Amino acid sequence: MLSIAASEWLNKQDFMNGLSVNLLGVIEVTLSLLPLVRKAQGHVVHVSSVTSQLSLFGGGYCISKHFLAPYYMSCRRELPSFWVKVTITEPGFFKTNMTNTKKIILRLQEVWNCISSEVKDVYGEKFLESCLKSLKLMEHKCSPDLSLVTECMEYALTACHPRTQYSAGWDSKLFYLPLNYLPTFLVDAFLYLSSPKPAKAL
Repeated sequence: MLSIAASEWLNKQDFMNGLSVNLLGVIEVTLSLLPLVRKAQGHVVHVSSVTSQLSLFGGGYCISKHFLAPYYMSCRRELPSFWVKVTITEPGFFKTNMTNTKKIILRLQEVWNCISSEVKDVYGEKFLESCLKSLKLMEHKCSPDLSLVTECMEYALTACHPRTQYSAGWDSKLFYLPLNYLPTFLVDAFLYLSSPKPAKAL
């Protein structure tokens, strides 16, 4: 399953795989444990991503994280009747299997080899090379300190009055979230100028 790629390179099943894990999987686990959490008057902590608010790349990952937000909101508004607190954490980029660039690059090349010659012609080899180069650079931007995420989760689980939302990582707090509050046309322009262009872009 590849959830980071130009959307036109993927098929419906690629998107379904991402939604199955990142959205439906979270819903299934929450529903299965909710009776116990309700009886204990405990806390529910959902882990999303900064990309839930700011889609940075194509594929199903950002979509799956974005659709987790409304589910979190509905839980947050339904469960206070049972004294259950609900929080969401939105980490930035950390070194995990999700950001394992070697695996992502191998899978991206496999996808490229499978797409039609028409789509390859539209995007071009240079576009693929630029994407691969960006992925290699991403690895150096990811924080190795996962404690920043787990500390947010721990605080949300144990605090008497946890916030409804936590951002983990300095990139999330100082770059991605502020970027999300800028006018849309500025964000679109910034991302457009900093992204690789297809060979036959107009």
